[in-house]
Amino acid sequence: MRNRLAGFGLALGVFGLDRGIKALVAGPLDLQTIGVIKLLPFFDLRWTENYGVSYGMFTADSSETKFALLGMTGLIALGVAVWMLREKVLGEILALALVLGGALGNIYDRFTRGFVIDYADLHIGGWRPFLIFNLADAAITVGVLILLARSLLSREKPAKAADADTDAAPDTGPDTATETV
Repeated sequence: MRNRLAGFGLALGVFGLDRGIKALVAGPLDLQTIGVIKLLPFFDLRWTENYGVSYGMFTADSSETKFALLGMTGLIALGVAVWMLREKVLGEILALALVLGGALGNIYDRFTRGFVIDYADLHIGGWRPFLIFNLADAAITVGVLILLARSLLSREKPAKAADADTDAAPDTGPDTATETV
């Protein structure tokens, strides 16, 4: 139970941090009016309104598609929350918490604004290896990558390999019968 509470606490923390940063860029920084704030040679804050999901796919340009997208992402977030409740391993729970917290942050934007605020512009000169994103997107991405890595690294050995290991005679060290004392 403690692991799940930690997971939901992390999800709430990601959601709160995402809301705080978006409130900062939409409010005091007035990024929507300014457009771009250059912070580093490779990182800017740039106001972007994302009406779709990842990479602008499934753009919601009518009220029906906005509600459909909101419903779809809400169901996914609910599925992640149920998965968290069923999971026992802390590493999996925390990765799911990152996904849930990020999803809730973006769902909140979609519900209140009709679009998701994206602002993080990582670039090398004119080349942008990523689309403009936000903290919620980064949390979702990191959570999914952790889940994938844990899944790949914790695979069970194939049955034949496991059987071969148990059938082999145990190694008892040097053959004592042929040693001279």
